Amino acid sequence: MPPVWVRRMVIAPAVVLLAFTLLTTLPVWLLIALAVSPVVPGRLRVPRVVFLLIVYLVWDAMALAGLAVLWVASGFGWKIRGPGLQRAHYVLTGWFLRSLFWFARWSLHLTIDVVGTDPDTAQPGRPEIVVSRHAGPGDSFTLIHALVNWFAREPRIVLKAALQWDPAVDVLLNRLPNRFISPGRTGTATLEQQIGELATGLDDNDAFVIFPEGGNFTLRRRASAIARLWSRGLHDLAARAESLNNLLPPKPGGLFAAIDAAPDAGVIFVAHTGLDRMTSVADVWRELPMDKRLVMRFWSVPPEEVPTGEQERIDWLYDWWARIDAWIDENRPEPRPLWTRPGRAEA
Repeated sequence: MPPVWVRRMVIAPAVVLLAFTLLTTLPVWLLIALAVSPVVPGRLRVPRVVFLLIVYLVWDAMALAGLAVLWVASGFGWKIRGPGLQRAHYVLTGWFLRSLFWFARWSLHLTIDVVGTDPDTAQPGRPEIVVSRHAGPGDSFTLIHALVNWFAREPRIVLKAALQWDPAVDVLLNRLPNRFISPGRTGTATLEQQIGELATGLDDNDAFVIFPEGGNFTLRRRASAIARLWSRGLHDLAARAESLNNLLPPKPGGLFAAIDAAPDAGVIFVAHTGLDRMTSVADVWRELPMDKRLVMRFWSVPPEEVPTGEQERIDWLYDWWARIDAWIDENRPEPRPLWTRPGRAEA
């Protein structure tokens, strides 16, 4: 990652300038996209991509403007981490995620359905550790959108440092209690300690979010992860990982550090399917026009049912991973018709 001053003084202003330029010349770009569209396979694929790119850049720029207002209101950063300003940042997060998903539903015909126990009904007033599979940036945005806007939770997230290339994500999430990590560059003990510190002091509306796979599922990453388990002599876990069709074997250290730091928190496992094949820009291009249905499934585990021994916890986590993997196999949704309205299923 470039240093903070480069991200804030160079990249962020460049994004704002680019967004302004594209927005003021939007008709020109759309006309060019419409002219090119007949020679490109897919229904209005090029105009959709151009529109979404401009929308996202404008969204990023507006978020940066809102964050600048909050920075001034905090006394030019003096009280930026005070309770009132922290809450204001979560409100801003919810507003911008709602607007982003409105555009996604309108332009991509994306629907999001939630089934199973969610943080609203599991145990109101109890902090939760949210354990999710990882299948691309779309699932991360969707999960945080659900936690903030549907369940009124204030998430604390463990996420990759590379996401700080996005200026709005960089500024916003670094002002809130989150932790950016660089896989392969941080010692395991230090990483677990950082995660434990982040999970300490969760209150009744907090949700600690962690992705134990550490990255998006690919066949290459799956093979490498299983090979590492075999090489470390963890033969039973390697064999169990080989039975997973859709998930990477989980890395338990960070999750267990969070559980130890927040023993009163429940654990919510999250599975989802529908955006599995879109982990890169090339994937998104291939899938357009999208017309997708994203299904999210929540399972709630009360704190008293979380094992305490290390081996028992590992077996418990792999049992849940096997359950999530089977659910994904059984619930891959078919593309929805264009006229299907976005909704949320309750089951």
